[in-house]
Amino acid sequence: MNNLVAIVGRPNTGKSTLFNRLTQSRQAIVTDIAGTTRDRLYGKVTWNGLEFSLVDTGGWIVNSDDILEDEINKQVKIAIEEADVILLVVDVMSGLTDLDSVAAQLLRRSGKPVVVVANKSDTHKIGYQAAEFYSLGLGDPFNVSSINGLGTGDLLDHLVTKLNREKEVEELDSDTPKFAVVGRPNAGKSSLVNSLLDEDRNIVTNIPGTTRDSIHTHYTKFGMNFYLIDTAGIRKKGKVDEDLEYYSVIRSIRVIEEADVCILMLDATRGIESQDLNIFSLIQKNRKGLVVFVNKWDTVEDKSNESMKFFEKTIRFRLAPFTDFPILFGSATTKQRILKLMDVAKEVYVNKKTRISTSILNEEMLPVIDATPPPSNKGKYIKVKYITQLRDTQVPSFVFFCNLPQYIKEPYKRFIENRMREKWNFTGTPINIFFREK
Repeated sequence: MNNLVAIVGRPNTGKSTLFNRLTQSRQAIVTDIAGTTRDRLYGKVTWNGLEFSLVDTGGWIVNSDDILEDEINKQVKIAIEEADVILLVVDVMSGLTDLDSVAAQLLRRSGKPVVVVANKSDTHKIGYQAAEFYSLGLGDPFNVSSINGLGTGDLLDHLVTKLNREKEVEELDSDTPKFAVVGRPNAGKSSLVNSLLDEDRNIVTNIPGTTRDSIHTHYTKFGMNFYLIDTAGIRKKGKVDEDLEYYSVIRSIRVIEEADVCILMLDATRGIESQDLNIFSLIQKNRKGLVVFVNKWDTVEDKSNESMKFFEKTIRFRLAPFTDFPILFGSATTKQRILKLMDVAKEVYVNKKTRISTSILNEEMLPVIDATPPPSNKGKYIKVKYITQLRDTQVPSFVFFCNLPQYIKEPYKRFIENRMREKWNFTGTPINIFFREK
């Protein structure tokens, strides 16, 4: 696997800005508010032919008013334990602080290679102020400016000398599916990821919106192989007051765009609400596979089959006309049906890749069309001549060649789609149906 480099330091020293600079992305949320980054955020960096993983962490804090202080510090410690090399980011403009000294003491005890990054050295003149950081006992501080890139090349040159070039780089199959965990805040998304990994990978509290960054995890247990993506909770626009909350919503939408299958988490104690419908609409617009997971089922008093069937019927009614998707009931905290959930998500991924030969398509569907042809329009009759499936498409896509495609209306397309779903397994995946002139 890749070398892992962790970025640590007290709040507001520019760690996330440095992360974005080195990964050449805008993956980490950056604001002027101290404590914006809460979870470990991973990215990839390639320098001088060597690729390594970079992890951003929340600011190291002690004795603060932040109720998430212990959780943030635990995440920082986990990142330090996982890392091969650690970047301690300090602020030249603010100078040496007690928190810098506490962090340096923690890093010295870790026994890991540490590079002191004197950030916000926007000019060479300001860089002279970095001399006081020698007192941390961690070697020469490297003057950089994350905001404009000054000194980052020299930092990377030095950093790669501390990495193990013999470490095996994990090559991921381009066909490895990506499953995105999406839903309203506090639906249990991070709890699901933690239960699957058997570790506290993500901060989990009963505070809606705790997860602000999207986190990718490569899952290879129990013979499975996929990326699991935990997203920040998506809130209604009217409830997004802070800039960082706005960025989290945008990032969640982008995660839906890049995923293969979306696991829509519903709260069994609240049922399906309008915001769930909005998230479902995003999934549909992006033509993604769908699995619905009704979480917190262990807290529901009436767990009878009748109650489950009523809940399922309600979900399908609210999400109509697309109703051909799996619904599972379980609990992320008790791990009820979470492995089954991953199996079902993989089945949906396979369904998205379904290919049907042209001969079978015509053999099965032309008799259906002959028995129930498209309604005539202004005395004109539509004749479908043959059918084929398009190649290299995101979801199964079919073209029906006919003489007057402009007269085909949406209800007839839905009729054809329903007949195709009866004949082939497209559960969980949208399909595209086009009528073209021959």
